[in-house]
Amino acid sequence: MLTNPRADRVRSVAALSRRSARDRAGLFLAEGPQAVREAVRWRPESIRDLYVTRHTEIVTEAGAAGVHVHECSPEVLAAMSGTDAPQGLLTVCRLLTASWPAVLAARPRLLLVLAHIRDPGNAGTVIRGADAAGADAVIVSEASVDVFGPKVVRSTAGSLFHLPVVTGLPMSQILADLRAAGLATLAADGAGARLLPEVDLSGPHAWIMGNEAWGLSEEVRSACDEVVRVPIFGHAESLNLAMAATVCLYASALSPR
Repeated sequence: MLTNPRADRVRSVAALSRRSARDRAGLFLAEGPQAVREAVRWRPESIRDLYVTRHTEIVTEAGAAGVHVHECSPEVLAAMSGTDAPQGLLTVCRLLTASWPAVLAARPRLLLVLAHIRDPGNAGTVIRGADAAGADAVIVSEASVDVFGPKVVRSTAGSLFHLPVVTGLPMSQILADLRAAGLATLAADGAGARLLPEVDLSGPHAWIMGNEAWGLSEEVRSACDEVVRVPIFGHAESLNLAMAATVCLYASALSPR
């Protein structure tokens, strides 16, 4: 059992809360029963180590999948964790690298592109919504939040392990590649000329969602096939990014094909 919260191993795990350490090591943290369960069931090969304070069914599954399980004291887990109240389970995972060419080669029907988003909670919630709506992948542009940061990983509630998430590409390349692959590009923007119920969602398409503060740039909007707005029926000024993305994704998921 690991009992020394000042041990080198503990410090190296705790350092993964920083992006520089994650990039250098090619590793990230996933904490809590939900995230750990989904990692074990869907991507056990990505798990380098699992740290636990108590034996659970998840630990049994992890051991059967060949995951290295380390029992540790609550003090050690607290020192490793980036949360104020660790939930007894923490994994160190290899970065989940998704191939953009492979995503396009699979002939996706529904993609979600996040352009220059910065809020970790929004990013994680949008990935979770894309997973629930059956999107084929999420693409996060360059100059965006790190999807492997602890707050993003927690907000995905395990969905990060379910679908490909492509990161680091410039928007110009993303839009050009989507066009070449035959996907319609739909920019979601409050100033859109078309209302969501008016848009044909039967063919392959990608929703393009912008930054939480300033939305999509004019350059990106003009490069998309259509600019679409979600209708507001009450007095709310707008929907936030995660809400708008979920509405658009479910409109696509429920559209006849």
